[in-house]
Amino acid sequence: MSLQKLVEEKVGYLIVFTLLVISVGLLIEVVPLFGQKSVTEPAPGVKPYTALQVAGRDIYIREGCYNCHSQMIRPFRAETERYGHYSVGGESVYDHPFQWGSKRTGPDLARVGGRYSDEWHRIHLLNPRDVVPESNMPAFPWLARNTVDGATIQKHMTALRTVGVPYTDEEIANAPKDVDGKSELEAVIAYLQGLGLALKNVR
Repeated sequence: MSLQKLVEEKVGYLIVFTLLVISVGLLIEVVPLFGQKSVTEPAPGVKPYTALQVAGRDIYIREGCYNCHSQMIRPFRAETERYGHYSVGGESVYDHPFQWGSKRTGPDLARVGGRYSDEWHRIHLLNPRDVVPESNMPAFPWLARNTVDGATIQKHMTALRTVGVPYTDEEIANAPKDVDGKSELEAVIAYLQGLGLALKNVR
């Protein structure tokens, strides 16, 4: 019986060979990256998120924004002309999990920081069609009514430090005060305004 026939007719062998191929691919493509500084160390200018930005990122994930917005600019001229410098691994070392993705119903947000004013973001999140009439993005009016829970953000920052984000004891202790009275809308805007600033002006 030929190898091809064996794999096609015996499910067990198909599973074994599939796992073998995937394992070889991981060894060749992924494992070597673990030792590259460009992937494991922050790019110049990349800093950990502030307490308010951590809250905004949590809300961004909670509301499913990643389902329509990637944060990964591919190294193609059509992408870099529109969005700016292509994404590099060192930009995402403090992201757990990172938000690269590949789905774009809306534009990529990797370099959105500083592109629009806080007021533009506020209007856009409350009712996107007020600034982009053709937008199919849903509105998020409840973000303006909900306030950030400082205790939860403090616990999250502690967990992030466990996986390598260099938060100090002081930063973690001050987290509840830093987000006190802040709305979820303000938190999301703070997160968006910090995206991609380190490499924003690099071409």
